[in-house]
Amino acid sequence: MSATNQLPQYAADIIANPPRSGEGFHNWLFRAARILWKHGRDESDIRAFLESAAETCGRHVAPGEIDDAIQNSRAEAFQSTGTVRQPWPSINEEQREAIIANGLGLYDLWENSPVRFDDASVNAESIIDALFPENPLLCIGAGVDACRTAPRDEWRGQLSRHSFIVPSPMTDPTGVNKKGEASPRCLDNTGSRRFLIVEFDSGTLDAHAAILFHLAEIAPLALAVFSGSKSLHGWFYCADATEPMQSAFFRSAVALGADRATWTRCQLVRMPDGLRDNGTRQKVYFFNPGVIR
Repeated sequence: MSATNQLPQYAADIIANPPRSGEGFHNWLFRAARILWKHGRDESDIRAFLESAAETCGRHVAPGEIDDAIQNSRAEAFQSTGTVRQPWPSINEEQREAIIANGLGLYDLWENSPVRFDDASVNAESIIDALFPENPLLCIGAGVDACRTAPRDEWRGQLSRHSFIVPSPMTDPTGVNKKGEASPRCLDNTGSRRFLIVEFDSGTLDAHAAILFHLAEIAPLALAVFSGSKSLHGWFYCADATEPMQSAFFRSAVALGADRATWTRCQLVRMPDGLRDNGTRQKVYFFNPGVIR
C-alpha cells in the first residue's frame, strides 16, 4: 500500500515531499511517522517508509534516529491508555483563503512592527532579553541534535550564531526523556508555556503574514521570524492564559494550516535573528515587546 493512500490531502503532501538534509529532514521524520501512526500504519510499514526516504535525503541517517522518530511520534499520536487523542481540526480551506485574500501581507507586517529594525541594537541578544527577562534557563542549539540548556547569561554574545531555541524557559539543565535517558531538551525539564509558535507548511510569506495578523486578534503577537527557508514563525505570548485557552487558540491556528508540531512544549523553533545552517539569517519582521509581561 502506498504511504499516501487514504490520507487527508495536507497529510499526503507532507508525506510525499520529504525535505533534504539541512532543510528539516530530522523534524520531518517525526512528523511523517506521527501522521502514519494516526492513520493506521503499523511500525514495520512506517520504518520501511522512513528508511526509504532517508536514502535520498543527502546524508547518512543512523538507525537510531529513525527508531526515535517512530517511538516518540507514537507517544504523541496516542495517549498512554492506547486511545487516540482528540484529533486536531482539519484545515478550513475556505476561511483560510478568505483571510489570505482580504488580509495584510509581509510588507504590512514589517510596517506595523512597533519596534523598527534599522537600529543595530535590535538583534538576537536584545530580542531574547525582552522575551525572557532576568536569567532563566534556556535550551538553545545550532541543530536539533546539538542543543544544551544553560542560564541565559551563559549564552550572551552567542545567540546570533544559533538556529534553534525552545520558546519556554527550562526548569533544569537536564531532564529524563521518554527513553529514560538524561536530555537537555525534553518535556520533563521544559517549564510552563511562555509562547505558542505558529508556523506553516505551505503557502507564501504574504499568506503566512495575513494569517498571523488574523490570529493576533485572538492572542498577542510578540514576534514574527523568517525561518530562513520558506515560512514565518509567529510567537504568541501565552503565559497568562490557561491551558484550555492555549489549546483553543492553537486549534484555531491549526484550522488555518499551522503545523501541529509546535504544540509540544519542548519543540525547538527558529531563533530570532539566528543563523540557519544554510547561512541565511532568520530575519525578524515584527516585534512587539509591549505584549510581554
